[in-house]
Amino acid sequence: MWRLQAYWLVGALLLCAGSAGAHPLAPALLEIRESGDGRAEVTWKTSRLQSRGVALRPLLPEACRAISDPTASEQASGISLHWTIDCGAAGLIGGHISVEGLPQAKIDVLVRIALSDGRVVSRILRAQAPGLTIPQRQPKSRVLTDYLTLGVEHILTGPDHLLFVFALLLVVSGARGLLKTITAFTLGHSLTVTLAALGVAQIPTRPVEFLIAASVLMLAVESARPREAPPGPMRRKPWLVAVAFGLLHGMGFAGALAQVGLPQEEIPLALLSFNLGIEAGQLIFALIVLDTRRLLRPQLGGLPLWLTRVPSYAVGSLAAFWCLERGTAFF
Repeated sequence: MWRLQAYWLVGALLLCAGSAGAHPLAPALLEIRESGDGRAEVTWKTSRLQSRGVALRPLLPEACRAISDPTASEQASGISLHWTIDCGAAGLIGGHISVEGLPQAKIDVLVRIALSDGRVVSRILRAQAPGLTIPQRQPKSRVLTDYLTLGVEHILTGPDHLLFVFALLLVVSGARGLLKTITAFTLGHSLTVTLAALGVAQIPTRPVEFLIAASVLMLAVESARPREAPPGPMRRKPWLVAVAFGLLHGMGFAGALAQVGLPQEEIPLALLSFNLGIEAGQLIFALIVLDTRRLLRPQLGGLPLWLTRVPSYAVGSLAAFWCLERGTAFF
């Protein structure tokens, strides 16, 4: 009966899912690679899915001038522009970069700057902070806050990952078992995020997205089984299943990290911050669901038995749709 106590939250997630894509408004990417002679190659990539009437435009340092015309290339996920700039003897350090139109776009811009001295400056530009001044060296405190925020935002804006955590809450009972299961999931995805970010393990995006949807579907099916039925492996050893699925979801998390990149001088701190951000985001979500369940328990105690499976069927239906949608992408 307690499953119904998060019913409203499932409905909200269904609305947020929109067209059933995991992340409908992808961030834009501004990448600048500096050479030793003051020149730099610029790549500006935007998603095909953007808010109507909004035109984003990168504004580069005043000292930098374009020495080639932009060339466009199209990919399945978006459109990229490439051109060359000359920033003089001083180079990019100390210059200011911003994005025009960012406050109206409702997306973030991932900025990755590879300097000629081998350092990499990575930053996330948002409506509240649409610009940055390229520092001599990125402070550790900035790396910590940026990648922690990126992890929290990625988990809280990914309906497929959130529904997986929600389905875990439907399957696992007891505070101790739940804590053990969520910790196992965290260990699993932290391992693959780290391996993928360091280039040790690479798996194509489409199979990963399909398998993530399948993992949500499997948990939804398990949660819909009657309590008196013989327990399956997901109920007997949920922590073991959570580790396996965490390894899978970690490949999905690594996709967001790959877009923004890692600061070469602070790779361990960036990886730790990103994983902590994901953990914080999923714990926030789990606490909201559990608190809602506690508050609604007295009001929902007398509902018919068939209604107790509504959350499971809602999650399973959306996951099945994702499986079909992402499965057809192979063809």
